[in-house]
Amino acid sequence: MKRGLFPGRFQPPHWGHVHAVREILGEVDELVIVVGSAQFNYLLKDPFTAGERIWMLREGLKEGGVDLSRVLIIPIPNVDNNLEWLGRVRSYAPPFDVVYTGNPFVALLFKEAGYEVRQQPMFQRERYSSTRVRELLLRGDLSWEELVPKSVAQIIKKLRGAERIKTTALGEAEPHKW
Repeated sequence: MKRGLFPGRFQPPHWGHVHAVREILGEVDELVIVVGSAQFNYLLKDPFTAGERIWMLREGLKEGGVDLSRVLIIPIPNVDNNLEWLGRVRSYAPPFDVVYTGNPFVALLFKEAGYEVRQQPMFQRERYSSTRVRELLLRGDLSWEELVPKSVAQIIKKLRGAERIKTTALGEAEPHKW
């Protein structure tokens, strides 16, 4: 059995993530999705908790027709030491064969550790990005809803995600960091 690993922050999950997971599942038997920076929440860059992101991912993937019996979603806290983070991934995740990422630094870490690394499938990257969704939520622009599955939009509304992001933006002393 071939198992893949797909790390990301998923702040929030969008249609690009759903598309990537569907594509990756065409290459592997099982996929471990790592919800990274799991300890961060209620920040402009990381407004949602790990549990909320796992909930959104499950519902969005289900809506996107993904067979959830082939997907594991695990949270992993971030640490300042990158090799320590890599060790945490190895410890928290079941064994995996290939890593899918669009992040060159993450790719470097896993390649140097001996893993096969593949570029994650990108689906209309200029349109589908979590940064863009957060920016639209902050501005009160309702077009964010078309960038995420309906189930994810419902969860964000239930969590009052737009209000959370706006309040967080007011409360952070630093300039907006996406």
